[in-house]
Amino acid sequence: MATPDWTPPRRSWLGKFADAFRGLFHALSTEWSFAAHLPVAAAAVALAAWLGIDPVEWCLVILAITGVLAAEVFNTSVESLARALDRGPDQRIKDALDTASAAVLVAVGGAILVGLVIFGPRLLAVVR
Repeated sequence: MATPDWTPPRRSWLGKFADAFRGLFHALSTEWSFAAHLPVAAAAVALAAWLGIDPVEWCLVILAITGVLAAEVFNTSVESLARALDRGPDQRIKDALDTASAAVLVAVGGAILVGLVIFGPRLLAVVR
């Protein structure tokens, strides 16, 4: 445990951004589930472009995609922290991991609903 008088070293904004991009690369390169969301996101963007959705709908699709990816990054960070702290079976760590996974599930569910509302009627019109 850190001592109370310890303070983290000061970092520049450039250093902070570099750390954030390193974290993003870590999530991309170590978590299969994070990388699995990328083709789905690309398909949603392609479908949105093909259907010609309006700017507000674009914002909703982008927010849904970034919400899922952000939840996945948070989940990855909790998993990484849990691995660092793991000293054997611990119900609290399991609860934290399961709850972080649930956040991804909630974000994905919301993204699916956004997709259904925006794409559903247009796709039905194309099929008819």
